[in-house]
Amino acid sequence: MIRLGREHRAWTPAVLGERIGCSAATVSRLERRSRVVDLALVHLAAAEVGVPRHILMTSLAPPSAAVPAGTRVTASSRDAEEEPMRRRTLLTATVAAGPAALLMGLDEALAATPAPTSGLGPLDGRLAAARDLYDKGAHSRLLAALPGLIADGHRAAASRRDVDRARLSSVYTLASSVLGKVGSYERARLTADRARTWAEVSGSPLAAAAAARELAIVLRHQDRHDEARRLMTSAAADVEATGLRTDASAAAYAQMLCTLAYTAARGGQRAEALAMVEEARRSARRLPGTPPPGRLFPVGPAAVGPAAVGPAAVDLYAVGVHWALGDAGAALEAGKDLRPEQFPTAERKARLGTDMARAWWAWGRPEQTASALLSAHRVSPGEVRDRPAIRSIVDELIERHPHTTGVRELHAAVASAA
Repeated sequence: MIRLGREHRAWTPAVLGERIGCSAATVSRLERRSRVVDLALVHLAAAEVGVPRHILMTSLAPPSAAVPAGTRVTASSRDAEEEPMRRRTLLTATVAAGPAALLMGLDEALAATPAPTSGLGPLDGRLAAARDLYDKGAHSRLLAALPGLIADGHRAAASRRDVDRARLSSVYTLASSVLGKVGSYERARLTADRARTWAEVSGSPLAAAAAARELAIVLRHQDRHDEARRLMTSAAADVEATGLRTDASAAAYAQMLCTLAYTAARGGQRAEALAMVEEARRSARRLPGTPPPGRLFPVGPAAVGPAAVGPAAVDLYAVGVHWALGDAGAALEAGKDLRPEQFPTAERKARLGTDMARAWWAWGRPEQTASALLSAHRVSPGEVRDRPAIRSIVDELIERHPHTTGVRELHAAVASAA
């Protein structure tokens, strides 16, 4: 938050250091350090860049639940029986209200952490269910569930246990992932920054890697390619420094290389992008086909694991890398042998369709574009309907090629799903 406040004022570390009486190097260390060493300096810097004290303290050590579990009173047994039904009704109504209402509810949760929920089950199980919603492309249902996850994640993190802080980082990373999907990049930036803060406090290198990846994706969408590339390079080096002694850390490293490759490609760094793809491919060959059970960060957007990255996943990234470099022919060649059954989740299966569709569209083939998008839509409608860049291709297809095979069917399918 101090770094964001400084950048908002267009101050260099030297400027902030001069204002609070320390060197630029000290400011840089303060912004990077994973453990608070000089709390007085942190407060001074935060006040100088305009971070409210209560927000700073909440980010470092959230308050405990406002209503202790022991004081909860149920008016009657009937109320207790009806409570789950009321929750289901409210959730259904919220999802039906549309993305705007869901984002507004999430805004409220981000502005002031809501009271913890009760009776919804263990946080780990709900977080796994939320990741499953992401993997299915059920973006609206996930957005509706996030405020409760954030509230309960903060309640758990009040324990000050590193594992609970890492879990809260995972919640915010998941939030950033889905917000990026639906094109809400300012909110995605906010949640990615919170994910990084909690990852640093927890000391988990895998949580830090996942959070850094989400922030780099947001920066990429904001056309800040050099910053995104520097961040990913540093994050990949941090994961590599762990020694890659576990499958989870090795998978994290391979995933970071994939993201770095695509980030470099979007920034026009052709040689680096292609080199990173090859390095990711070599790293992925050493991974097992299925993840071990019981990990804190299972496969999904909120983290990385052995099944998240394999040869097929790297080849799918290669499709995106070549497309980003402006070589649609190479992108189509990279993806020609990929099949949906090679990927474990609906999100990845649909991503194969949308990435190939982008390549076909760049190659000037509207019929193949429509066919690829229809395949993606059949697997996960949200991957086509909710992503602004993909939805724009659908709109251009119906406008410019309304009589091409598959275009009307695609447009009708996306319209009905919306």
